[in-house]
Amino acid sequence: MALTGTGDTVAAAAAAGHAAAAFNIIQIEHAEAVITGAEAANAPVILQISENAVRYHGALAPLARAALAAGERAGVPVSVHLDHVTDLALVGEALELGLHSVMFDASTLDYADNVKATAEVVARCHAARVWVEAELGEVGGKDGVHAPGVRTDPAEAAAYVAATGVDALAVAVGTSHAMLTRDAELDYGLIGALRRAVPVPLVLHGSSGVSDPGLVEAVGRGMTKINISTHLNKAFTTAVRDHLAAHPAAVDPRGYLGAGRAAVATEVTRLLGILRQDRPA
Repeated sequence: MALTGTGDTVAAAAAAGHAAAAFNIIQIEHAEAVITGAEAANAPVILQISENAVRYHGALAPLARAALAAGERAGVPVSVHLDHVTDLALVGEALELGLHSVMFDASTLDYADNVKATAEVVARCHAARVWVEAELGEVGGKDGVHAPGVRTDPAEAAAYVAATGVDALAVAVGTSHAMLTRDAELDYGLIGALRRAVPVPLVLHGSSGVSDPGLVEAVGRGMTKINISTHLNKAFTTAVRDHLAAHPAAVDPRGYLGAGRAAVATEVTRLLGILRQDRPA
C-alpha cells in the first residue's frame, strides 16, 4: 500500500460514494496513531501538516519526513498534505520534500487577489505533479463564521475553480476551526448547490465541530474530503490527562504519549467507519 497521491485517494473516495478522511498531525505519535487507526479500518488516509504545526516545530522537514517514512511502512494508502499554507517558501519546501498535495489559503484576500495568488501556486504545483486545494469563503475560528455573508456562493465558486485550476475547493458552509463542541449547524442545501455547481471535490474544514450524523449528511450531500484536527487533539489530551491522574509518579513520556496515541487510533478507526458509509441513493 504505502504512499499514494492525495488526488488518487480523493478520487477513489468520490467514485465509491464515500469521503476521504484527512487528519491533522502535530507530532510523530499523531502520525503513528492515524495510520494505525486507518489500518484497523482498512481505509486510506491523508496526514495533514498545517502551517501552524510547522511554526511549532520551527521547520517543515522533520515532521514531514517522519510522516512520509511512517506512510511508506503503512498497510493502507497514505498521503501527506500541507494544510492552510500562506507562505510561498513553504509551498516550495513541500514540493522539494515530496509531499503529495498543498492547501494554499488565500481566502483572506479579496476575490481578484485570491484568484491571482492561487492560480500562480497551482501552476507551480501542477508542474511538479502536486495536487492543490484552495479556499473560497470564510472558514476558521473567525467572528461571523455563521453569518450568511461569509458562506461560499456556488456561482462564484464555479468561476473561481475555472480561473485558478485548483483540484479541490474548501467551502464555507457553517463550520469553524477549533470547535470543542460538535454542534455546528451546516447548510446542507448550500452543500448540495455547491456540489452541483463546482466540478472539483468539495472539502469540509472544521469538521471537528460536526456531529456523526452531520458528517454522514454532509458526505451524502456532496462533501468529498473531510478535515479533522481538534477532535483528535481532544482525544489525545484526555487520554494523557487520565494516564497521568492514574500514574501521578510517571516520568517516562512513552507512557502518557502512548496512551494518547492509542486513543487517537481508536477514534480514527471509528471516524473512518462513519465517513465511509454508503451515501443515500
